[in-house]
Amino acid sequence: MANLTITSLYKSFGAENVLDGIDLDIKSGEFLVLLGPSGCGKSTLLRIMAGLEDESAGDIAIDGKSIAHLSPSKREIAMVFQTYALYPHLNVRGNMELVLKQAGYSKTEIKKRVAESARALELEPLMDRKPSQLSGGQRQRVAIGRAIVRDPKIFLFDEPLSNLDAALRGQVRLEIARLHQRLSATMVYVTHDQVEAMTLADRIVVMNGGEVQQIGTPRDLYERPANLFVASFIGSPNMNFLKLQKFEAKGCQLHDGSWLPITSKASVMPANVTLGIRPSHCKLHEQKAEGFLPGKVLLEEYLGDTTFVHVELDTGEHIVVREDPEINHKTDDAVYVELTLAGVHLFNTDTGNRMETSAVVTQKTERA
Repeated sequence: MANLTITSLYKSFGAENVLDGIDLDIKSGEFLVLLGPSGCGKSTLLRIMAGLEDESAGDIAIDGKSIAHLSPSKREIAMVFQTYALYPHLNVRGNMELVLKQAGYSKTEIKKRVAESARALELEPLMDRKPSQLSGGQRQRVAIGRAIVRDPKIFLFDEPLSNLDAALRGQVRLEIARLHQRLSATMVYVTHDQVEAMTLADRIVVMNGGEVQQIGTPRDLYERPANLFVASFIGSPNMNFLKLQKFEAKGCQLHDGSWLPITSKASVMPANVTLGIRPSHCKLHEQKAEGFLPGKVLLEEYLGDTTFVHVELDTGEHIVVREDPEINHKTDDAVYVELTLAGVHLFNTDTGNRMETSAVVTQKTERA
């Protein structure tokens, strides 16, 4: 296990800044996920950690010692790529042995390490097969095994599941999680898939435009997103957003005139505020009541254990509501959306930053 520290890291390709001052402290034994959309810089950051790209400025250190000047082979880091990169003419055993032979290990040590890695990944029945005789999930396990035999201080994974179908992704994801538990190794994992991030990570680094937007546990990011980008990126379906008509000390006024007794703890009230609420904190009603938002059903998505109902509010805004699967709605049905106050998030529209909220306990909900 090892601690990996990244300090003021910048990367530019010509005039284009790809990474803009990244600071990370990855703890020994931690499973850290770099999450973000395509082009956010997460894979570039991983390649710089591995030594496959040079940083423009900044430093990378393992256990306090800089490795920025070291070649990839000297960094004691193993990387598992999106493509398996297995040698087709070698069997599983040969693919796993090759990296150790190149490093000059003895035959006894090679045999021992390969056997231990094969046992950890349940590859023992496959050792004499060629890559063409393996499934996609098996090939990825061999690629992981080839990294394990090196006994690196840090494992790097660059979207290792993106070439697998949905069923195999779930299977290999579980295997990676179990592998981390067994090895207690420091792992850095790049993905754009939030399900992978939420289920694997001890902490997630959400990136966008070459910058870190938020670092936290999956629960932190879901329950307390730092800004509008994180709020919109974490969660499926996405968080609902509604622009406020007014934002005052007595609460929030929506565009249909409804007041919600929620305000901000900030000393200065911003001019433009966006309300965010997840589908699970919304509820549909057939009858109108104080504070309910009127609208009509656009689409119902039945997923077996839950249903997502897409609603167009009378204001023209769209909102998604999570419903029990036994409740059915028809297109154009008139409905009224109740917002659970405990699930409301407020964001400064101009800066995108989260605002701490508080309930106006003495103020009853009223209509303007």
